[in-house]
Amino acid sequence: MPIDDESQLYYLNWVNNNMEKVNKATNGRVGYLHIPNMGVDGLNEFIKYYFPQLEKEALVVDVRGNGGGFVSSIIIENLRRVAAMISVTRNSKPDINPDGTLYGPMVMLCDEFSASDGDIVTYRFKTYNMGKVVGKRTWGGVTGIRGTLPLVDGGFLSRPEFSIYDLEGKKWIIEGIGVEPDIVVDNDPYLEYTGTDQQLNKAIEVILDDLKTKAKKIPDHPPYPVK
Repeated sequence: MPIDDESQLYYLNWVNNNMEKVNKATNGRVGYLHIPNMGVDGLNEFIKYYFPQLEKEALVVDVRGNGGGFVSSIIIENLRRVAAMISVTRNSKPDINPDGTLYGPMVMLCDEFSASDGDIVTYRFKTYNMGKVVGKRTWGGVTGIRGTLPLVDGGFLSRPEFSIYDLEGKKWIIEGIGVEPDIVVDNDPYLEYTGTDQQLNKAIEVILDDLKTKAKKIPDHPPYPVK
């Protein structure tokens, strides 16, 4: 059946190619996922790709081009899960508890098109020291609106309704500034067009380096008790 717009097919191909690049470069040790926005679509993409890759030793989280939304807190809450114990089921393998915990290091990719809640998810990832952030400074627009005021000519007026400042109460953050990555990498347009993603390559380099010291292995269970 013909489709009206094939942009989603191009997007799917791009994501699959990135996953393959990461998989090949790390010998299958590192997972990859892209979150296109912080709305329903973005949350669906996160769920679709995050949970099936929990067996990986590490993860590249890509929020480049993330247009924002409202679910960044859900994303971060999942990524920040910390192992408390190990569960084992009869005739099965040990698993990290709580469920949905990635047992290993992460790196985040961002760029100048990571906007609004895409700014915020990057800020949270960096503030919580969840891993290195690679790419370019984010867009820098987090002053939000809610609803509009109608004008007699049929237009409308948007007004700023909310923004954010630091925990110390000393300054407004992100708005007009963005979030600086830990490692700045600007993709060369020609190389990117021909298939070389310098930002992704750097993220792979960083996560492989992290795995040298931060890799985690689930230990086997102790001897079963005699009862």
